Amino acid sequence: MLKSLPLLFVLAAGTAAATPAAMLQDYVAAVRKSDPAFTPAVSRGEALFRKEHAGQAGRASCAACHTDDPKKEGRTRAHKAIAPLAPAANPERFTDTAKTEKWFGRNCQDVVGRACTPAEKADFVTWLISIR
Repeated sequence: MLKSLPLLFVLAAGTAAATPAAMLQDYVAAVRKSDPAFTPAVSRGEALFRKEHAGQAGRASCAACHTDDPKKEGRTRAHKAIAPLAPAANPERFTDTAKTEKWFGRNCQDVVGRACTPAEKADFVTWLISIR
C-alpha cells in the first residue's frame, strides 16, 4: 500500500488545481506564453457568460442553463440541477482541472460552437471568482 502512495499523489496532482485562484493562474500562464501582456478581465468573462451565441445547440448563452445569477443553482435542458458556478456559492467549483476542462469542453462546443480559448477561460474564471 505504501509503495503506491507516491503514484496516488502524482495522479491527484494532475487533476487538482486546489483552488480557483490556482486554476486561474494556470490559464493565465498558458495565455502568457503567446501574449506576455495578457491580463484577465472581469468584464470579458461576464460578457462571455451573458452573450447569446450561435452554438451547436442553436442560439444560447451560458445563463440559459446557469441562470443570470451564478450564485444560484441552474437547470439543464433535461431539468437536471446544476450546482452554482460562482466559487463563493459552490466551494468545489474550479478545484479539479480535469472536471473543469470536461465541462468547458462540452459547454463551449454547445453554446459558443467551438472550444473556448485559454484567454476566455481565464476571463470567465476571473469574473466568477470576483462574485461575492
